[in-house]
Amino acid sequence: MHPSRDTSPRVALYPMWGVFIVGLGTLVVPFDSSVNVAFPHIIRAFDLPIPAIQWVVIAYTLTYAALMLVFGRVGDILGHRLVFRLGCAASTAAFLFCAAAPSYHWLLAARVTQGIGAAMALSCGPALATALYPESQRTRVLGYYTMVFGFGGALGPILAGELVRYWGWPAVFWFRAPIALAACALAGWLPKGVRPNDAKFDALGAILLVTAVTALLVALNQLRDIGQSAAGFLAAGTLTIISAAGFVVREHRTPQPIIDLRYFKNPDFAVVNVAQIALNLAGFSIMLLVPFYLDRFSGLSIPASGLMLTASPVGIMLAGPVAGRIAGWVPPRRLALTGAIAMAVAQIVIGFTGEVPIVPLLAGAMVLQGFGLGLFQVAYFDIATATIPREERGVAGSLVMMTRTVGVVTAATVLMLIFQTMRASALASGIAESGAFLVGFHGAFRLASLLPVLVVVAGLWRGWARRGADLC
Repeated sequence: MHPSRDTSPRVALYPMWGVFIVGLGTLVVPFDSSVNVAFPHIIRAFDLPIPAIQWVVIAYTLTYAALMLVFGRVGDILGHRLVFRLGCAASTAAFLFCAAAPSYHWLLAARVTQGIGAAMALSCGPALATALYPESQRTRVLGYYTMVFGFGGALGPILAGELVRYWGWPAVFWFRAPIALAACALAGWLPKGVRPNDAKFDALGAILLVTAVTALLVALNQLRDIGQSAAGFLAAGTLTIISAAGFVVREHRTPQPIIDLRYFKNPDFAVVNVAQIALNLAGFSIMLLVPFYLDRFSGLSIPASGLMLTASPVGIMLAGPVAGRIAGWVPPRRLALTGAIAMAVAQIVIGFTGEVPIVPLLAGAMVLQGFGLGLFQVAYFDIATATIPREERGVAGSLVMMTRTVGVVTAATVLMLIFQTMRASALASGIAESGAFLVGFHGAFRLASLLPVLVVVAGLWRGWARRGADLC
């Protein structure tokens, strides 16, 4: 549907204004990178042991990862604008509740609410943004949408340093409340979206999907302390398999599933979804491990180290509009392959960084890694929204965001486990602390670099580099 038929004249005449509104509501999600800066202050405020801070992350990411695809389907049925506005409203309330939390458990409950709001806004954001323009410009809009994540990821920690310095840890939450509230108010100018007259919601499928994703993420979390939590890991893993199998059976049998699994019979579509998880898993290695490396070996000041950590998000931010502009003459599969190649090169370079880092080379590799991930992200957005029918665009957009989140959460567990295991082994063999750290750091990064390499190999095998290669 053309935007002028169901939205305000201002958005119809200036569709970029509509993209700005969607971006505003989306921006509060990557701004969550600011919370990491406040972790030490939250621990002191509630007198917590350091490991307890992980639940501040898990309560939020697990909630929105589990609900993303469900809310995408709800948006396709009830209208994307409605779900997006409800998400912005829930986020506004959640930020205020987080900032005012009188105890640790209240903070966790508020983070769950924040996850619900994020799932609503992210699941329908891409559908709203692409509805503002003709289909021929879809990829360019998705490029701008991807840019928002890089911008928020880069700016969040910088803002957080000053906010926490002057107003304490609650500031990393309350500063986002006005942004989400503004997006909620302005979203009335966005297109409503088309409501299918006979659409039905698959409640059983939704329950099975949420259970499967939740159990998977819990199992991954248990993997970190498998020695003490083997029973919990086994129970969560079993529940994951049972609920995932039930979801597959249910989606094949119901006439209106949460997502039509027949799309995954296309080998290229299946590969690009697995690649999305793999590349986001590898890409999170920078935010997970590089801060510790810089602290030990770079000799940089704290502000300079923080600036270095913006390199990868800046790469994503730059890649978004670039990918959107070249998409007209570079097929999405080839663009995805190019992004994976860039990521592989960057990961390998970082994985061989020594005890005395060449800071410009390291920063350049981090920008390249983010740029490659951004190229792939836009290409994957394009592929998903072209493969899944336009009337299911909420499902398409939420699939992209869900696979991204699963990759990031998996990285937080698996890469840290690899790092800790290899570091401990090096210490046990008599290697000094600094050397043992590098053993773990190099091992985790080099293993992570195998993932983009495997994506490149899979892409070449599928013929993504051929002239005219196209999934659409």
